[in-house]
This record gives sequence, structure tokens and C-alpha cells, in this order.
Amino acid sequence: MLERILEPEVMDSVDDAVDYDAMDHSDVNRVFVADYLTARRRFDSIFGRDSTILDVGTGTALIPIEYCQQGGSGTIVGIDMAEEMLKLGRQRVTERGLSERIRLKYADAKKLGFEDGLFDGVMSNSIVHHIPKPADVFGEMLRVLRPGGMLFVRDLMRPADQHTLDQLVETYAENEADHARQLFRDSLHAALTVDEVQEILHSFGYPKEWVSQTSDRHWTVSGVQP
Repeated sequence: MLERILEPEVMDSVDDAVDYDAMDHSDVNRVFVADYLTARRRFDSIFGRDSTILDVGTGTALIPIEYCQQGGSGTIVGIDMAEEMLKLGRQRVTERGLSERIRLKYADAKKLGFEDGLFDGVMSNSIVHHIPKPADVFGEMLRVLRPGGMLFVRDLMRPADQHTLDQLVETYAENEADHARQLFRDSLHAALTVDEVQEILHSFGYPKEWVSQTSDRHWTVSGVQP
């Protein structure tokens, strides 16, 4: 198994923000939101039209925008520590006329600053691999999720060996700019395995069954707060 190699926790240069925003995340984001909505429908009784969802590591707000475009209800609070990402995100939200439904806020995923049990749902796509101690983020997401609320987290999965990592880069970033390809490579190196995520959840008293591999490069956590 490849050793985990950390990458910078915050991608906050202008180049990072522009390159990230320019990458084609459309298919990944569309599937993430569709899967989230499918999982959520299993627990429709706990959600109302006025539900409030937290998106942890929102970046340039691509996930909240996709959520609204797919017909998701309620409001979304998106948090990130990268101001340049948030600047671009606010532009995107305004351009699409979604300022009433999407609020973007500077916040540290390891110390959210929200009260316990505030959110009806917590979702996160591809932030965990940025965190040196991912248990800190899982602890916060679980803390701010109300009883009966749904946690839905997806991230990259660290490959077993260098050959597999190289194949993933060629398959999914072949047509990207050099900087974007390197960002993807670094992210795969920094990602967690399914076993590592299961152990983190288990340490908080949550079922390992919440975690599963959901693609050749992703794991997903899906569960309802007791």
C-alpha cells in the first residue's frame, strides 16, 4: 500500500483557485449530488423543504450549485478556508441567481464554530484528503449534525500502488493542464483508504458499514445520526 503523503491543507493561491475551477468536475459533481439525493430520499421523513445543509470544503461552490440545479430543497451553507476559492464561488452563486439559497462562509473544517446539532444534513466532497488528521473533520461534521440528520461524505481513495495511481492520473486527468494533473496526483497520494476511514468512524462509535468503495478512485460515507 502506498504511504500517505500530505499535500497543502489549503489551496488558496489565485492559480490554485483558477486551475481547480477550470478542471472539468461536472460528471463527478453530478454523480455526487445525484447519489446524495438518492440516499436522502430514503430518509425523506427527516427532511423538510426548509432543511439546512452544510457543505464542508465547498471550494468554488460547485456542489451547492449542482444541488440546486438537480432540484434539491432547502438552503446550503458552504464553508472553506480558501478565500480565493470562496471569491470565485460567490461569483458563480451570484451569476446563477442562487444567493438566497447558498451562503458561503470562511471556516476551518477542523473547528467549525457552529453549535451542536445545527444542520439537517452534512455533505462533503473531496476535502478529507487535505486534512493531516482527518478524524478532526469527521468529529466536527458529526458534532454539528442533528439527530436524524444525514452524513454524506465522498473523497478520493489512495491506490494500492504507484502503477495504479499513474493509471488513474492518465485516465481522469489526461487532458488537463500540467498543474491540474499534478494536483490530482498529489490528492491521490494524500487520500485515505476505506479501512482508514472505517477505523476513524469506529473510533467515534459509528458503524464501519457506513463506509464503502463507490468507484475505482472514491470511497463514500453515508449514514443517519442516531
